[in-house]
Amino acid sequence: MKIVTPDSLVHMVPPGREMVFTNGCFDILHAGHVDYLQRARALGSLLVVGLNSDASVRRLKGPTRPVNDQKSRALVLAGLACVDFVVIFEEDTPYELVTKIRPAVLVKGGDWPVECIVGRDLVEARGGRVLSIPLLEGYSTTGIIERILALHHKERTHE
Repeated sequence: MKIVTPDSLVHMVPPGREMVFTNGCFDILHAGHVDYLQRARALGSLLVVGLNSDASVRRLKGPTRPVNDQKSRALVLAGLACVDFVVIFEEDTPYELVTKIRPAVLVKGGDWPVECIVGRDLVEARGGRVLSIPLLEGYSTTGIIERILALHHKERTHE
């Protein structure tokens, strides 16, 4: 199974494999996410995705989120060929997870300046790389939710 705990992940990664780590809420997976994850995977020999728990997403995004629960979000991510492992974490940031799993490459989307990426200090202190990957234009979970709500509102006003 690709959905693992941090403790089990530490024992599952073969020595010499360059682990790439990224994290996020991945509430409604879209083409922008898939493009980003594929490019992240190309930076090393395996990709680990840290997934914010439902409680963490609520704290970060508000009481109406996530749209999809953590089990569903983890299953969708695990179904992607470019994702080797998914680890759900409870904290608002992945700092503790980065400390435990010790990735060689830490990646976030282009909306994150490298100097603001959580865990940067840990990875760079071990000689690893920290990168910000440009995002595919025109894709966002919030934008998708807003379009769905607008369409729903339009349909209801035409009934």
